[in-house]
Amino acid sequence: MAAQTRIVRSVPALLAACLATGALAQMPAPHNPAPPPPAARPKPAVPAPPAPDPAFEAARAAFEALPEAERRGLQDALVWTGDYNGVTTGAFGKRSFEGIQTYQTRTGAAPTGLLAPPERAALKREAEEARRAARFKVQPDPASGAVIGVPEALLPKKSAIPGGTRWQSADGRVTLDTKSFPQGETSLDALFERAAAAMPGRKVTYKLRKPDFVVVTAETAGGRSYIRYAEGPAGIRGFTLGYDRALADTVDRLVIAVANTFTPFPEEMPAAAAPATAAGPAPRPPASGPGMAVAPALSHALPGAPTEARPAATGLLLGGGRVLTAASALEACPAPRIGGATARIERRDASGSLALLAAEGLAGGTPPPLRTDPAAEGEALLVLGAQAKGPPSVAPASAAAEGVYAPLQPGAGGAPVLDRSGRLVGLVARFPAAPRLIAGVMPPTRYAVVPGKAVAAFLGESGVSAGAGTGSAKGTANGTAATLGGAAAPVLGAVVAITCAR
Repeated sequence: MAAQTRIVRSVPALLAACLATGALAQMPAPHNPAPPPPAARPKPAVPAPPAPDPAFEAARAAFEALPEAERRGLQDALVWTGDYNGVTTGAFGKRSFEGIQTYQTRTGAAPTGLLAPPERAALKREAEEARRAARFKVQPDPASGAVIGVPEALLPKKSAIPGGTRWQSADGRVTLDTKSFPQGETSLDALFERAAAAMPGRKVTYKLRKPDFVVVTAETAGGRSYIRYAEGPAGIRGFTLGYDRALADTVDRLVIAVANTFTPFPEEMPAAAAPATAAGPAPRPPASGPGMAVAPALSHALPGAPTEARPAATGLLLGGGRVLTAASALEACPAPRIGGATARIERRDASGSLALLAAEGLAGGTPPPLRTDPAAEGEALLVLGAQAKGPPSVAPASAAAEGVYAPLQPGAGGAPVLDRSGRLVGLVARFPAAPRLIAGVMPPTRYAVVPGKAVAAFLGESGVSAGAGTGSAKGTANGTAATLGGAAAPVLGAVVAITCAR
């Protein structure tokens, strides 16, 4: 248009010049040249995956060559020495690597992340001294039916409470309660909502809702608490550990030790896997069972963990072998796999926010209806994150400015965000490569979200039909689900883990 304007404005001057020289008759008629076609927008370059760290790979190979019981024992020992704050699964990931390095630095050794036999022996001796000093005993609790580790030196006072047992410090500053409920007396949703409810002077620092267990941690001006409940055929069993925050340096590691030994339903475990009753680490139940330790998705999902056990991202099945996810989750994943099948990137949106994958033989649940209007700030939401094994995790969330505030686990990039009616509000745009962990768990954090409106546009361009609107989702009343589980249940079968082949 600017070029055309300049041509029009120059016509009077050109006529005058031609009249003066007698050249008007030979002058060609002015014309407007067609604008050049717009340049094609280049596709965003996909960065090459980071090169493996030789030191990490060497340490992992040495660690994984050890028997499983030895690997679990070393992780448990690092918990007791205060150098590791994760779950004792025996899987070697970034937290294990850094924990070993921290131990080596503290003891004056080279921080290679690789423990030589003399170092392993010294680590176990130090941990055993700490366990003995705490008089830590893994014991059955007949009142609740669970098995749990108790630091009896810190908690010498023992008394009965309804449905469980209370262990308490002599000064009352630390309390460990076990609790049980028979089938039908209450529900995990009710216990979770009560534990995570907003209260004056109390801040919930972490909350996680899964189909068979819940975890909530909180802080007040003077104290901290850790709450866990698990559900099984025998009902609901759990424990609460509360303590003065001035004792955090000592008690934080005990919280991890207690959680790593807690087995809510030992009667459901094979006899060979029954927990030990003497001091020391207890054998763990199967990873997918209700006896999983705190933050079970953490160890096998951390950067550097074995590839086959770590979801790189979360995807949403759309039918026809197609899966929707966040494009950022595939930046370091040139060869994605879904359910053991090789997946290919079919297309990306123009902004580089979304990706559509295709794979053979995929079948699953129905994706949720789309919600194209934005969630109001503070609105109650939930996020479904895929896991290596078992059903997806269900994390409570709240809408934040251009995103969502939630306690998510590694692999949550691309995770669907739902409102309490079960409608898709958007996808988690990105999960940090180096998440900030507190006592081995991920605190609530703000994450950017690809909004439902952008998802709807992308699916439309891709020829994928998806319902959209602001009405109630199927199976809800007045557009609002009564519980997290009620909103999540219809969508769980459509959530899949995306892994990376090396």
